[in-house]
Amino acid sequence: MFRRFSLFSLTYAQKLTLIAAIPLVIAVAAIALLVAYEARSTAEREIRTLERQLLAAKKDELRNYVTQARNGFSHIYGRAAPDDQAAKDRVTQILSAMIYGKDGFFFVYDYDGNNLVSPRQTEFINRNWEGLTDRDGTPVVDEFIRLARQGAGWHNFVWQKPSTGEEAMMVAYVVGLQDWQWAVGTGIFVDDVFATVASSRAEVEAQTRRTFFYIGAIVLAALVMVFVSGMLLNIRERRLADAKLKELTQRVFDAQEEERGRVARELHDGISQILVGVRYALDNTRRRLARGDDGGARSPLDKGIENLGTAITEVRRISRDLRPGVLDDLGLGPALKALTDDFSERTGIETQFTTVVFRNRLDHDSKIALYRIAQEALTNIERHSGASRVTIDLRGHKKGATMRIADNGHGLRSRPGEVSPGIGLRNMQERIEQLDGTLRILSSRGAQGGTVIEASLPLSHLLPPEEEAAPKRKAGS
Repeated sequence: MFRRFSLFSLTYAQKLTLIAAIPLVIAVAAIALLVAYEARSTAEREIRTLERQLLAAKKDELRNYVTQARNGFSHIYGRAAPDDQAAKDRVTQILSAMIYGKDGFFFVYDYDGNNLVSPRQTEFINRNWEGLTDRDGTPVVDEFIRLARQGAGWHNFVWQKPSTGEEAMMVAYVVGLQDWQWAVGTGIFVDDVFATVASSRAEVEAQTRRTFFYIGAIVLAALVMVFVSGMLLNIRERRLADAKLKELTQRVFDAQEEERGRVARELHDGISQILVGVRYALDNTRRRLARGDDGGARSPLDKGIENLGTAITEVRRISRDLRPGVLDDLGLGPALKALTDDFSERTGIETQFTTVVFRNRLDHDSKIALYRIAQEALTNIERHSGASRVTIDLRGHKKGATMRIADNGHGLRSRPGEVSPGIGLRNMQERIEQLDGTLRILSSRGAQGGTVIEASLPLSHLLPPEEEAAPKRKAGS
């Protein structure tokens, strides 16, 4: 059975590797195509330039041949009359003898299309070739005559090579002897030029293939490096994540045990002792009533009722510490006000709470986070700071919401701006980071020392006015 591939089934490391590899492959492919295009364009321009240069050299060579041939019979042609047959015969003999290389020769046609000179292909002599075309349908003799009537010119056509009998491209240069109405010229085969050009193009193609091969090798090496680095990063991050998860799990267990221990101590040391006193008072009352001492039973009964009220107050305090109901009923401002009042009354530390009209627009998670941060900060101040004055300020603004807690204690032992590794400050940091907020801790030691904790939440955690007003209308309806 084949498992169906799905992008959403990839692991984080595989997605990361894929995200890193795809742009790399696309970029390198684009670069390769651009390099290949530019290389081919440049090479093609150079090849065309080479072809033009080779053909120009061939044409210069042909022009020189024709010029030399004309110089060879100019003393005869210049003195002869248009009907001087003897002079014509002497010139044809001179041109028939002018052969060069394996395939080079001079040809002569009169303006009627009759061949007069063709030393390499004698079967053409004394025959009329008007209308002759090559294999591609290009006129040959008619074009010679047209160029000769104009004075001179070049003509490209396919012709049979005398040495091999094979057809090849020929470039011919023709001049006209107007007095005799002759087209005199010679041609040269340029198949060697085309062979050179084809060889150059083949070399360019081979070079382009090599370039693609090198680029492919580089891409493959880069992909291997990305894959290996991604695997190493994944292994490292997984180990770090496992270590952090174990640490966080342990801290959760520690926090749970600490909270359970705190609640157990408060129940044992507070409520349990009070309830024992209530039981003793009620038992004393019962004994006095059994003896008929109604007047003496009133005092222990009042004491028991007073202790029972204290126990109820203590249960409410513990319940409020675990989950303050005023936070859900009235909002963050009143909850912090109640927290600071209770803190000031319990510790004797002067505590001041200020806020602007906040309209209770923070979402649920933000209110809990800021309340717990304030609760944790006050606990740390009570235990460690030695402060005599604490101020808490809560306000909303155009960037979100900010809570600032300041004391005049002796400061932290860590450097300013650093978050202490203590569990309380770590809890604050983690709570605010879960909401994409920031926590700043500023501390200084000395006579004018103290600590400032500033927790800021982004604007995304403030509810729109209509969402905040809807629950109020519902509650009042």
